[in-house]
Amino acid sequence: MEQSVNLGQGHVGKLLFKLALPSIVAQLINVLYNMVDRMYIGHIENIGDIALTGVGVTMPIIIAVSAFAALVSMGGAPRASIMMGKQEKNEAEKIMGNCFSLLILIAILSTGVLLFFGQDLLLLFGASEATITYAWSYLKIYAIGTVFVQLTLGMNAFISAQGFANISMKTIMIGAICNIILDPIFIFGFNMGVQGAALATILSQAISCIWVIHFLRSEKSFLKIHKKYMILEPSVFLPCIALGSAPFVMQFTESVLSVCFNTSLLKYGGDIAVGAMTIATSVMQFSMLPLQGLTQGAQPIISYNYGANDLKRVKDTFKYLIISCLTFSTIIWAISMFAPQVFISIFTNKPELMEFSISAVRTYMALNLVFGAQIACQQTFIALGNAKAALFLALLRKVILLIPLIYILPIFFENKTFAVYLAEPVADAIAVTTTVTLFILSFKNLLRNNTAS
Repeated sequence: MEQSVNLGQGHVGKLLFKLALPSIVAQLINVLYNMVDRMYIGHIENIGDIALTGVGVTMPIIIAVSAFAALVSMGGAPRASIMMGKQEKNEAEKIMGNCFSLLILIAILSTGVLLFFGQDLLLLFGASEATITYAWSYLKIYAIGTVFVQLTLGMNAFISAQGFANISMKTIMIGAICNIILDPIFIFGFNMGVQGAALATILSQAISCIWVIHFLRSEKSFLKIHKKYMILEPSVFLPCIALGSAPFVMQFTESVLSVCFNTSLLKYGGDIAVGAMTIATSVMQFSMLPLQGLTQGAQPIISYNYGANDLKRVKDTFKYLIISCLTFSTIIWAISMFAPQVFISIFTNKPELMEFSISAVRTYMALNLVFGAQIACQQTFIALGNAKAALFLALLRKVILLIPLIYILPIFFENKTFAVYLAEPVADAIAVTTTVTLFILSFKNLLRNNTAS
């Protein structure tokens, strides 16, 4: 039987990697999960490149759906871990039950919005006359499975929060494997094209959803879903939303950013520039999600020991976390700079799009080597329950810096498409510097306040 680890004992370095390794594997699989549709779609005969661009336009909406899952779960799971550290199991289960109900409510509302307004949103988000058919064909089917996406992503965080890293990993693996198997069957076997890709995705998420709920109702789970805790109480779920606002902003603004990037690139470079952006953001996903796997491994250790007032273990865990994040982000940066074709060839074999994407990826990923510090510091603020700092940092990079830069930089460059891609590394430079400075100034004080309380 799968056992939860003891978050309050043992060497924190070994414990971090014991929890992080399954999370990293899960996130790498999740990258493949998110990319596999695009991989197959990009190789559909005759229409692959334009269909890939069309599906790329749906990404802002899909990211927004995931962001609402993060709003609930990424605030609820750390709070549940802190309550576990304080030995308050009932409070932890009440948090989880309220989050479960809230995820279902959000899913119902999201589905209605997407089905009624999805086509208009796609046109607003950068779809052209050539790509809207493929974009809407994918989205209208994906919208039906929103409830499975919400519950799978949202409730899986509570499995990780208990220290069941391997179970959490299996959640992602089950969905990814199903998607990889079903994609070619529906896309090519049944000749369904992009609709087949969407159908494969929602069926895979449904299977993962069943797995997650079954585990959280079983005797194996320390925290269990109880009907009595599913009645929404503002005093329970509002603090979760407050803490989850930072990861929500991080993910939701990815949706807004996609709109800003796509509309600007469509204006300056046409569909090929939007297609290259789809590839560049996929590479960024490959960088981001394993980093999130590391922080997910660290989160329950930091939160639990913060709740238990073991500050040395909190500091030691963060030390291992930031070293690991910086190492990984540097490796991905090196590949992006010196061998971007490794990533680009996964998505397209069209010479024109491949050549255009090489420059786009190199520019877009230019400062990815230091991005590990941004993620490590920002996610540690969340693990410690510091919602204000985490929210400010999330707003800083994307809303305060990146979105304005997308429109400002083209004013100063003759190559305006290049200027749009350049907005990413310029924003990263300022955001990472600010984040690390704020973290150094705040970390000791945050721990000192916890000791006083």
